[in-house]
Amino acid sequence: MISDFDRFAMQRALTLAARGLETTDPNPRVGCVIAQDGRIVGEGWHERAGEAHAEIAALRAAGSRAAGASVYVTLEPCSHYGRTPPCVDALTEAQVARVVYAAPDPNPLVNGRGAAALRAAGIVVEGGLFEQEATELNAGFVRRMQYGRPLIRVKLAMSLDGRTALANGESRWITGEEARRDVHQWRARSSAVLTGIGTVLADDPRLDVRLPQAAGSAPRRQPLRVVLDTQLRTPPQARLFGGGEVLILAALSGADDARAAALTARGAHVESLPATADRLDLPAVLDRLGELELNEVLVEAGATLAGEFLRQSLADELLLYIGPRLLGPTARALVDLPALPGLAQAPSFTLFEMQQIGEDLRLRLRPRGAGQG
Repeated sequence: MISDFDRFAMQRALTLAARGLETTDPNPRVGCVIAQDGRIVGEGWHERAGEAHAEIAALRAAGSRAAGASVYVTLEPCSHYGRTPPCVDALTEAQVARVVYAAPDPNPLVNGRGAAALRAAGIVVEGGLFEQEATELNAGFVRRMQYGRPLIRVKLAMSLDGRTALANGESRWITGEEARRDVHQWRARSSAVLTGIGTVLADDPRLDVRLPQAAGSAPRRQPLRVVLDTQLRTPPQARLFGGGEVLILAALSGADDARAAALTARGAHVESLPATADRLDLPAVLDRLGELELNEVLVEAGATLAGEFLRQSLADELLLYIGPRLLGPTARALVDLPALPGLAQAPSFTLFEMQQIGEDLRLRLRPRGAGQG
């Protein structure tokens, strides 16, 4: 039976898990609390792939006090050898009495096997406490495990009348400094930031994370920069190459060898994918990003590419910033979509979060009836 203390301990474990928001890729964000008689005796969280899982960190902190204790962990303990040994074995050896987990591990190598192994060892196991919160924290990891593709989050910024730039292309800045700083927080938690060649040529973006760091802290992990560039037009002098990894996806032919070599010399990794009508096949792009173990991809692109993600039902979430200004009817539209025969065919969304950021508004929306493939 779940008690008030169980809820308190799991909420603490979720808080610990969130400390790994920017660092755990490609692993999930997991926190763990160990308690004896209503007192926390150990806690930990997973910080980086290859380092101790949350349960191991908490067991080290608890020491001998783990024997007979209750363990609260935000994800079902793993039961397989990956970069580290199974957490199930460590929990069993520590002789814990009870394990409460929030969400099942969607990894096919676990997915119920961890809980079953603990029960087989005589440990009381209960699951589902704050499952929704734990799943939301790892929405990208869950999606990749289930469908082989990362979660696609499309970032857009618009005026009150739904415009992104003046007719001449001027767009700096529709939103304020606080909103732009918030975008960097979303970049920091993302596995990759993806854009199209049109944005690279028009804006020469850096797409990196530029946030203050505490003195003496380790260098911040930079997301992979991914450019969809069918004809390999990315300039070797582009600011994308200012630090961090760059992946350029193109439809390569023998004539592109020299351009590919020039970009490779700048540190880019260039790959070829199928294309149709001078556009890369977006499902193939997402499949490749899943193979690269990317959990969350932030799309920062122009109206054409953003619209294509929406048209093909490949966007899992919209991150929409609204600035309090009007640009008028000749300004550029938010996304390019084909003409609709009626309102019934219009893409529709569910608003699940709204927050004021400085003078701007940030909405998070998910498509209604979006495909899962």
